[in-house]
Amino acid sequence: MAYPTPVALRDISFTHSGSPEPLLSKLSLHLPPGFTAVVGPNGAGKSTLLQLACGLLRPASGRLEGVRDARYCAQRTDTAPVELHDFVNDWRKDAARLRSRLAIDYDWPERWPGLSHGERKRAQIGVALWSQPDLLAVDEPSNHLDAPGRQLLLDCLADYDGVGLLVSHDRELHDALSTQWVGLLPGEVRVFSGNYSSARSQYEQDQARARHERKHALAAQRSALTDLHRRREKAGREHLVRSKRGLASKDHDAKARINGARVADSKAGNPLRQGQAALRRAQERVDKSFVRKERTAGFFLTTERSARQAVLVSEQHELMLGPERRLKLPGFMLRPSDRVGLAGANGLGKSTLIRHCLNSTSLAPERVLYLPQELSAPAIANTLEAVHALDKATLGKLMTMVGCLGSDPGRLLLSQSPSPGELRKLLLALGLLRRPHLILMDEPTNHLDLPAIEALEQALKEAPCAMLLVSHDPAFLDAVTDQRWTLVTGENGDSQLRLP
Repeated sequence: MAYPTPVALRDISFTHSGSPEPLLSKLSLHLPPGFTAVVGPNGAGKSTLLQLACGLLRPASGRLEGVRDARYCAQRTDTAPVELHDFVNDWRKDAARLRSRLAIDYDWPERWPGLSHGERKRAQIGVALWSQPDLLAVDEPSNHLDAPGRQLLLDCLADYDGVGLLVSHDRELHDALSTQWVGLLPGEVRVFSGNYSSARSQYEQDQARARHERKHALAAQRSALTDLHRRREKAGREHLVRSKRGLASKDHDAKARINGARVADSKAGNPLRQGQAALRRAQERVDKSFVRKERTAGFFLTTERSARQAVLVSEQHELMLGPERRLKLPGFMLRPSDRVGLAGANGLGKSTLIRHCLNSTSLAPERVLYLPQELSAPAIANTLEAVHALDKATLGKLMTMVGCLGSDPGRLLLSQSPSPGELRKLLLALGLLRRPHLILMDEPTNHLDLPAIEALEQALKEAPCAMLLVSHDPAFLDAVTDQRWTLVTGENGDSQLRLP
């Protein structure tokens, strides 16, 4: 890669097909070498911005400057990178070192369907780094990664010296990599220098100053309105005093006094006009004092505790993880109030175990809330169809839940292509409408924005039902569960479930 040069987006506007409003409007950004963090609520246009910068989407207007070769690492990992085979067969020193650092095996192209999402993510980003682009856009790179995989990824991305764009809900990843912060907020784009934490602190200070200014602007507006009302009452009284109505036609002395008073008023200026001008100035100050409203509010999971002795029972069992590997399970059960966190390295079978639990419960399907790692195309279509088939009252409840998770319900209803984070919010809300007795979630924080993750964590703490959660975030599991099941590598490379 040549010496890195800045990239610029000039007056970029973009509207999704079928959307009534532009997603991005006259956006201009300067992207220096190093990673720029792109943050904002789900659906704000973060992934769209990355794809525009990489030339995968064409803007309605505006232009991109400084990009010769760009690579986009999408959130999803359904298909293998086109150049994966060439990458694993490149035995030059740099390629071999990169494969070693990311623990990528030469047979991954053939094994792609059986790879975990975390292994696929490492392969996707490995191919992108191997191609040495001058612009690298990575969209939620830590999704699906276990702690060792996440550290491998961070080390490799830290060595990238081109222009980078980073979308992630991982605050530590942002702090370690980013040198600039771009916030995509409704009706506004904010840019700060520094990493995520310093930029977030600056943003919160700006918000505090804005709240202070608006408070005083509103006080000044109330004062000006009160003063204008007083002036109007006084003007009304003086109008009666200055009126010549009722004077005798020959009372020239009284008329002269009134004329003199009117001249005095005109020389001093019209108090009523002065009050009106003061109110206009106060209103202009209020209009300029803008404070952004945070959409995320309190979120409560509408779940119930089952009256059964167990919501899930599994006998001793073996599940196939591929042609030569198995997941060995002891007998286990979930009671109505059990809160279990499932941990383990990528590729050991956590998603396979979650699906086994889904098939093993005797609860009615509507009493189980299942959130997979990723939604397939048919699942996305079914989710959107289910939303649009709801009656008005139920749809209102659903959208209230989505709003509490930080997304704009009105905009989401009009969207024909919700973001992955918005889709997860919809699926979560649909499941909660049925008041489940069991929650099965596979990496529930994937694709969600930071406020939504915090709201979900708090809600899960208070939910009374049984739950089995897969997550690579130990702090998240510690916060919402009280038992830990672990998948480990056993004999002959098989996986085993270890219970407490």
